[in-house]
Amino acid sequence: MPRWIPLLGGVLGSTTCGLLLYAFSVFIKPLRAEFNWTAAEVSLAYAICCLIFGLMTFPAGRLSDKIGPRTVVLIGGIILAVGFFLTSTITSKIQLYIYYGVIAGFGGGMVYLPPIATAPKWWPDRRALATGLTVVGLGLGSFIMGPLAVSLIQNPAIGAGSALPVFKYVGIAMGIMAVIAAMCLQNPPAGYKPPGWNPPAPKEGAAKPGRDFTHEESIRTPQFWLLYLAYFGGSFAGLMLTGHLANHGILEMSKALALLKGVDVAALPKDLPELKTISMYGSYAVSSYAAFNALTRVLIGAIADKVGTRICFLVTFTLQVVAMLVLFPVGKTIMLLCLVSAVLGWNYGAMFTLFPATCLQYYGPSAQGSNYGLLFTAWGLAGFAGPYVGGMLLDATKSYSAPFLVAAVIVAISVVILWMIKPPERKMA
Repeated sequence: MPRWIPLLGGVLGSTTCGLLLYAFSVFIKPLRAEFNWTAAEVSLAYAICCLIFGLMTFPAGRLSDKIGPRTVVLIGGIILAVGFFLTSTITSKIQLYIYYGVIAGFGGGMVYLPPIATAPKWWPDRRALATGLTVVGLGLGSFIMGPLAVSLIQNPAIGAGSALPVFKYVGIAMGIMAVIAAMCLQNPPAGYKPPGWNPPAPKEGAAKPGRDFTHEESIRTPQFWLLYLAYFGGSFAGLMLTGHLANHGILEMSKALALLKGVDVAALPKDLPELKTISMYGSYAVSSYAAFNALTRVLIGAIADKVGTRICFLVTFTLQVVAMLVLFPVGKTIMLLCLVSAVLGWNYGAMFTLFPATCLQYYGPSAQGSNYGLLFTAWGLAGFAGPYVGGMLLDATKSYSAPFLVAAVIVAISVVILWMIKPPERKMA
C-alpha cells in the first residue's frame, strides 16, 4: 500500500469527527425553536457527546492494536451514521441525548483514534507531520458543517427552518466518508522503513534506544499521567472557548453598545440593526479560532519534527495562558477579539498533533492505539467540565472574566508539568 493512503484515511476520518463535534452550535437555535427547549437542555447533548467520544477512544485504541484499524473504523462509522440519522427522528430531549450524545459519540470515538495510531507508523521519518495531517480534518469539518448545515436548514425543500432533516442527510454522508476512511487503513509490515531512510541517532536528552513499551508498562510511568493532566488542562480551556467564544464577544460588544446609548443591555431593542452586526462579529471570532485550529495541526507537525515536541509544547501553552488572560478585555473590540481568537485556536489545535506525537516518542508505536486512546480520555473529561464550568461561572458573575481566569490558571499548571516532564527510559529488549 502506498504510504499516502493511510494519511488520506486519517483526513477523511477526522473530517467525519469534525462534522460531528465542532459545529453543533448551528443546531442549537433551530432545535430550541422547534421544541421550545432551553439552550442548556440542547447543549447537554453536545456535552454528553464529547464525554462519550473521549472515553470511547481508549477501547477503540485497544481494539485497533488487537484486530487492526480498518475493522474498528468501519464499525464506528456505521454506528456514527446510525446515531446521526436517528437524531433526525427525535421528539424528546432523551432521544436527542441518546441518539446524538451516546450513539453518535460512541461511533465517533471509534472512528477518530485508529488513524492517528496508524498513519505515523507509515511515516517514521515525519511522524509529527503525519499525525498533524490525520487530525487536520477536525478543523476542516467545522468549516464544512457550519455553512452546509445552515444552508440545508434554510433550504425550503430540505429543512425549511428545521434542523432534523439535516441530521439525516449529513449522517448518510458521514457514514460514506467513514467507510472510505476505513478502507484506507492497515498497519505496515513489521519492521517497515521507507526506502532510503534509516533511523537517526538519538538527540541529546531523547529517550534511549530500546524496545517499545507495552500499554501496561506505559501506564505505570509517571510521565504518562503527567501528560494526561497537561492534556486535560489544555483541553479544558480549548473546549470552554469552543462553547463560549461567540457568546463572549456578543455579550461584551452588546455591553459597549448599551453604554454608548446610555441604557442597560436588557433595554436594547431586539431588532436593533447593531445587534445583528454584533452577532455576525461573534461568528467572525469563531471562524478565526477554527481557521487557525485547522492550520496549526499540519504546520506544528512540521515544526515539531525539526525542533522537538517539548519546545513546541512550552511555547504554545505559555502563549495560551497569556491569550486567555487578555481575552476578556479585548472582547468588546472585533479586530482584537479575532486576533486573540486566532492565537487561541492555533495553540489549542497544536495539542492534537503534539500529544500523540509525544506519546509515540515516549512509548513507541507498538501500543500507540491503547496509549493514546487512554490519553485522549482527558479530552473527553475536559469536554464535559470546561463548557460547564464556563457556564456556571458566567451565570454567577454575569461576565467571562472569572471563567477565562480559571482556564488560564489551569493551563499554567499544564505549562509547569510540560516544563518538568522528561522522556521515560526505554525498555531494554
